[in-house]
Amino acid sequence: MKSEITGITRANEGIQGISWNILGQTYVPKSYAEHSFSWHATLPPGTFVPPHIHPDQDEYLYMLEGKLDFVLGNSESQASAGDLIRLGMGVPHGIFNKSEQTAKVLFWVSPSRKLFDLFWGLHNMKEQKPEDVVALAAEFNIHFLPPPGG
Repeated sequence: MKSEITGITRANEGIQGISWNILGQTYVPKSYAEHSFSWHATLPPGTFVPPHIHPDQDEYLYMLEGKLDFVLGNSESQASAGDLIRLGMGVPHGIFNKSEQTAKVLFWVSPSRKLFDLFWGLHNMKEQKPEDVVALAAEFNIHFLPPPGG
């Protein structure tokens, strides 16, 4: 069981100085315990997280800056600074920065499961080829969906 470590994670820093590059985005872990894992994400224009499912985690996003487009289940939506996005277990979702502005978001999942370890694995890939990202994510129970018509 991983317990939370009491303390302050400073602005622009991750726990233990960690920063990950995943799919052209920067993820900085802010807290990590068995019941919850949070990270700050910087999503430059044109970057995205393809539609995927967390079968055993709820996921939340609090928009700090910018605007993002979402695929939430069978619908599409947008969110901007101050909005909270709630993604229930098993609901397919994708995140897209179609704007000209960098988006900054606080993400968290509950429970943590193995997402922290998946992010290390993705960060350490020599190249983040789509097929390799999809295969590795599946090993950690995160399932990317095929492209529309695919």
